[in-house]
Amino acid sequence: MSTPPAGTTKKRLFSRNDYLAPLPIPTGEKPTDVLNTIWRKNEVFLDIGNYSVGSAVMVIWPMVMTILAMSYFTRNFNSDFSQDTLIMGAIIMAPGIFFLILGLFRKTPLPVRFNRQRREVCVPRADGEYWIVPWESVTAAATQHSSVSQAGKNTMGLLVVGFENPDPQAKDDNKHFSMGFNCGGGTTAMALWECMRSYMEIGPDAVPDSRVGIAPYEETQIGSIITDLRKGNLIDVLWGIFCITMLGTYLAEKLQNLKLSHPPDLTYPAIIEWSEPLPPEQWARRSPELEAAIAKREAELAAQTQPMDKT
Repeated sequence: MSTPPAGTTKKRLFSRNDYLAPLPIPTGEKPTDVLNTIWRKNEVFLDIGNYSVGSAVMVIWPMVMTILAMSYFTRNFNSDFSQDTLIMGAIIMAPGIFFLILGLFRKTPLPVRFNRQRREVCVPRADGEYWIVPWESVTAAATQHSSVSQAGKNTMGLLVVGFENPDPQAKDDNKHFSMGFNCGGGTTAMALWECMRSYMEIGPDAVPDSRVGIAPYEETQIGSIITDLRKGNLIDVLWGIFCITMLGTYLAEKLQNLKLSHPPDLTYPAIIEWSEPLPPEQWARRSPELEAAIAKREAELAAQTQPMDKT
């Protein structure tokens, strides 16, 4: 499956596609794990998961709160409208809430593992199958789409990371696999992609640590509010209360702890061996094509950041 070269951008009236790989050249963005996709990180591999129950809660919760607020504040003016708002809101939100609850009872999907020493990626598939994919064959694109309505402009986007089955005899329905991350597209998607790219091309210290699991009390939603209150940071306290009540961050945090306090691991015997560290002399190296592409891109980024000469 052919894709445009990395660094290519295609713009249309209401859409934009930024192609990031192959080959995985720098985007110029700082690695930022906006969706808590990093499940494990060490000197050998990086586990990336796209199971994000917290983001689902933070989409559903504000809509539920808006419906409840509309019904509550109109109850004394028009009781029929207030009741109709609740009924319509329940009909609209029921499918999303149902699938969220259903997802809590399903097994958490396995992560994709990026091995920087071998420069390969392990992609778990159904029924215990997995692919070992060369890192430089991975595709990535940031997609962004906009729509305009009476409510204004609405922009949505994804980071899509794709993998090709290395088995040339694979059936058509088992040749491609992709992970989609609802991060908004554009620079946000590039920053999320940089978590994977920078780990593989620079090293573990270049990307954030995993935030999956039960955080220390001071870093939890309630703990951070109490800490700010003790310090007298009233604005931060009010912001924390707003996030809990209007954005549902407390529920998102607890559900994430429920599902990802101990994220699933890759337990295939061959992958356990594949994940063991190698002596530095056995580490895989960049291809000459990627080396040249990275050097060219870094020169372009350096030229963009240089201040203009004064005349």
